[in-house]
Amino acid sequence: MYFWTVTALLTLAAIAMLARAMLRGSVGDRPPAAYDLDVYRDQLREVDRDLARGVVSEADADRVRAEVSRRILAADAQLQKQEQKLDGSGGYISLALTVGAIVVGSYFIYNELGAPGYGDLALADRIETAQLLREERPSQANAEASVGEQSAPVNENPDYVALVERLRQAITTRPNDIEGHELLSRAEGRLGNFAAAHAAKAKVIQLKGPDATATDFSEYADLLILAAGGYVSPEAENVLERVLSMDPTDGPARYYYGLMNSQTGRPDTALRIWDQLLREGPADAPWIGPVSAQIEDIAMRAGVNYALPAIGTGRGPDAAQIEAAQDLSPSERMEMIQGMVSGLSDRLATEGGPVEDWAQLISALGVLGQMDQARAILINARDVFGDDPRAADILSEVADRVGLE
Repeated sequence: MYFWTVTALLTLAAIAMLARAMLRGSVGDRPPAAYDLDVYRDQLREVDRDLARGVVSEADADRVRAEVSRRILAADAQLQKQEQKLDGSGGYISLALTVGAIVVGSYFIYNELGAPGYGDLALADRIETAQLLREERPSQANAEASVGEQSAPVNENPDYVALVERLRQAITTRPNDIEGHELLSRAEGRLGNFAAAHAAKAKVIQLKGPDATATDFSEYADLLILAAGGYVSPEAENVLERVLSMDPTDGPARYYYGLMNSQTGRPDTALRIWDQLLREGPADAPWIGPVSAQIEDIAMRAGVNYALPAIGTGRGPDAAQIEAAQDLSPSERMEMIQGMVSGLSDRLATEGGPVEDWAQLISALGVLGQMDQARAILINARDVFGDDPRAADILSEVADRVGLE
């Protein structure tokens, strides 16, 4: 109610100023012809005074009177037209139409783009609401139930469908066949039976035990999400976190982790994750298309004036670094991350870079616990970008998240 009261008062104030401007000509201002009449009447009186003093002859006075009288008649006719125009209802009709357009247009625009019924939330409240939404969202089973039963594609080869059916039967007699379950998972996924596909993939991971790779878990998470119709459930989130703990550079897992944040009220986090994916590339990566299609909408929800970066500009680790990270222990991986952070810091210091790279560096330093260095980079970044409002928003947000402000 408070919001609508303030909005109504502001609208009335704007309408009052607009009405004053539109009706100013009929609320006290004299038409130009009225001033002309005053001048001509003064001229007639001046002719009479000149004639009385003997300055002009009677003939000249009559000639001047005739000319001034003609001008008076013309000015009076013009005055009549102006007064009719000002006294008519045209100005009020225009004002009424304008006011109606402002009020109705504002309502419909807010109803479309705003959030009727919701009060403004502080950043801390929004984060708390997003966390609650994340904790209370539906489970994988409920999400799959809402999607409904999946059927094989209409155009699928009947021979292939029959082959998959034989594979299903064969697996029942060889429950510990890793390769058989792997084939079944891929076949079910091709047929669109994603629930059966992720069940088979889960069996593969179970049979592999400690030998299960980050790719195994990434494929499992992908099938869970597909089975839920694109929804990232708590179970899928746990798998994604497992993937990223094993391989922080896994593209599909990072895409889905950003998607999960966008679904749970944190478009700001999704924007950072997806922006980095675009910068790292490569341009033909399977997640580039979905990210490019959604990221501008995510940026709008996050309140960021965003422009798509050049895809694959080499902002992330190269292929050799990615491959090397697979075999590292947690402590060694942390050292590698520290090296990447140092490389990013050196590049920004020598070559500069977009504000997103500065924000990434500040965030990474915060994760590593190097708060003094993160604060120094924040101060430097604010000096570099000066009064750029978009950059200021990004830097303030990352500073708040890291705990520098």
